[in-house]
Amino acid sequence: MSCRSCGSENEVEFTAEIMIHFSGRKLGNPGVLTFPKIFVCLDCGSTWFRVPQNELERVRDSATQRS
Repeated sequence: MSCRSCGSENEVEFTAEIMIHFSGRKLGNPGVLTFPKIFVCLDCGSTWFRVPQNELERVRDSATQRS
C-alpha cells in the first residue's frame, strides 16, 4: 500500500492503543480506548488508522451522548 500523503511505498503497519477524548467531557468520562492497526509512512511520517467496528460503536455512542 502506498502513503496517502507522499505516495511512498515505504509504509509499515503497527498495532496501537489510542484513547479518543471528546472536548468538553467531564473528568469522570475519560473517552474511548481503541486498538486499531495504524499505518506509518517511514518517509514523511504521515499516519492513518481505522477504528475497529466494535470500538466505533462505542465512539459513536459517546459522541451522541455529548450533544
